[in-house]
Formats: sequence, C-alpha cells, structure tokens
Amino acid sequence: MNLENANSESNAKGTFDETFLEEGFFILAHKNEHDTVEILERKIDSRYIQFHFCTKGMAAFVFNEGRYTLNINEETSLLLYNPERDLPIHLELQPHSWLVSIVISIKKFHGLFSEDTNYVTFLMDDNKDKKYYKDGKISPSMAVVLNQLISFNLNNSIKPLYFKGKAYELLSLFFNRSEDADIEQCPFLVDEVNVAKLKKAKDIIIANMAEPPTLQELADEIDLSLKKLKEGFKQIYGDSVFSFLFDYKMEVARKLLESGDYNVNEVGLRVGYSTGSHFIAAFKKKFGTTPKKYITASS
Repeated sequence: MNLENANSESNAKGTFDETFLEEGFFILAHKNEHDTVEILERKIDSRYIQFHFCTKGMAAFVFNEGRYTLNINEETSLLLYNPERDLPIHLELQPHSWLVSIVISIKKFHGLFSEDTNYVTFLMDDNKDKKYYKDGKISPSMAVVLNQLISFNLNNSIKPLYFKGKAYELLSLFFNRSEDADIEQCPFLVDEVNVAKLKKAKDIIIANMAEPPTLQELADEIDLSLKKLKEGFKQIYGDSVFSFLFDYKMEVARKLLESGDYNVNEVGLRVGYSTGSHFIAAFKKKFGTTPKKYITASS
C-alpha cells in the first residue's frame, strides 16, 4: 500500500477513541464501519511501546512517508518499539475493521517487570537499545478482553478504571507463556472453535439485522447449545445477543441519517423496523432524541 493510496480521495480521515489511563499509559481504539479506508494518525515518540490488536478486518501501518508498511491482519497483534526514533502512527484501517492499541512508556512498562526483566526479551540488557517489531496471534483469552474493550457499554464515569484493569489483563495474557494461556475465562470456551462459533453468530446477526434469526435458530446454525450461545456471547461481547444487535442497529441508523441519503422511514426499514413510530421510539431510547432532531443537530 503506497502513500498515493493513503491520500486518495476515496479514503476518509478517522479519529481514535483515546482513553487516558495514567501518565505514560493510554488506550486507542477505533471501529471503521464504513465502506472506505480510514486514515488514523497519532504522534508517538520513542519513549513508548505500542501494542496493536486487530480484532476484525485488517490494517496497515505506514512509515517513512510511505516507504515502509507493516500489515496487521484479523486476530493478530503487532508490537512496535524503537528507542532510536519516534514511531508516529499513520494507520490505514480497511473498511469494517476494528483495532485496539495499548501505548505505554518504556519507563512505566519496565516497572511492571522490574523483578524479572529477563522475562521479556526486549527488556534484557543486551536488547534494551534495539528496535523491536513482533507480530503474533490473538489468543481466545485475549480476544475476550479486546472485545470487552471495544464493545464497552458501562457508565462512562468508570471507563478509565475499567480500561486500566483490562489493559493490565491484556498485557498479562500477551506475555503469558503458560500452557493455559489460551483457556478462556468462561469455562466452556476452552478452544478457538467455540470462539469462532460465537464470532460467526455475531456476523450472522449483523448480516441479517433487519430480520435476525431467533436465538434457537442462531444456536442451531453455529452448532452450540442455547445456553452456551447466550453465556458465551455475553462473555466475549459484553452484552446479550439482542442488546448487542440493538446497539449495532442504532449505530448504523445514526450513520445513515448523518449521510443525508435516506429519510427517517427509509432508515428505519433498513435496520429492521416496519413502522416509523417503532424506529423513532428505539432511536430515542438509545440516543435520547428523535431521528429528526438528531439530523437537525448534526447538520
């Protein structure tokens, strides 16, 4: 992917959802729900280590004005650290792709492992001044934490505290060498097969959001029991199947309204509401205002 592509008119400028945890420690997240590539940028200097996790789709990190590119694919991670030069983020996030990043200063990170710096390869004395790029696979246990971060739906006042706990959990899982590292917090999610089934369930309800299957039909289609579908979905995505779908539909509706290409009734039909009044009531429940007032406020 070259710089010309990165600057093409078909691409859009995106913005990270940034959560400050403490000095030298923050989380960046972004979901590109559009049909175009989004370009995201963030200054990061040489004092920081970057942990990037692509939970859906794919993205490319572009360096040196397009002369060097590092790709990150779905369900993979990328660690970036170079003490000799700044590594600002210039990210090309493909359509319908999600990314979560932990950025932590080397000073802060070193303190986490002060008792045993040899446990982490690039903290060893021989390596501390070397650049370090490492890609890896997102384990099922890491996927749970990442989805809890990107699907956060609790009170915003506790967001920094919640994210800080999840960031430490994610770093622990990232460096965990135990044979049990891939075992899920939820007892029946002990392998990647069940995680893949639940991901498929999410994809099915999104693809059929206007006329979603029943929970039993969904369970049958992914070959899981109804109990495991309900418990596993909540464990990974932080919400019940239909609450997750409701939030997704409302987000789609909001973006369709903002586009100006559809009226209120058309948007309602596209996300599965047969009557305008039902859609208006649902939209108001989610956003605290009617679709018409939302359009007026955002125009």
